[in-house]
Amino acid sequence: MQPIQNWFEKIHEEFAQYLVGQQNNLDLILCALLARGHALLLGVPGTGKTLTVKVLSRILKLDSNRIQFTPDLLPSDLTGYSIYRRESSQMEFIPGPLFANFILADEINRTPPRTQSALLEAM
Repeated sequence: MQPIQNWFEKIHEEFAQYLVGQQNNLDLILCALLARGHALLLGVPGTGKTLTVKVLSRILKLDSNRIQFTPDLLPSDLTGYSIYRRESSQMEFIPGPLFANFILADEINRTPPRTQSALLEAM
């Protein structure tokens, strides 16, 4: 149990250099990470949700993407698409922004239900 506690403490120390007052959110996000689950951060603008995700992904050395949900966003804009490469006569998959360890999905309620469904299916 000691290695996990040391891991938590190291992350808390480094995180405190960037943000103040987000320790409870950090604990919940780390628990979700350890449980291989998902975390949903809700709050009014300006409470540090975006910075929390950016700092945590930098500390843990994991990749992150931000998706701005708009009314014209399509499911393939999230999941990626396949294109045909004539020179190699093969299909190539181009991954979308969902292929990251941390996804910051902004204003999910603005996008069509099909696109929301693609996000939930990926989760």
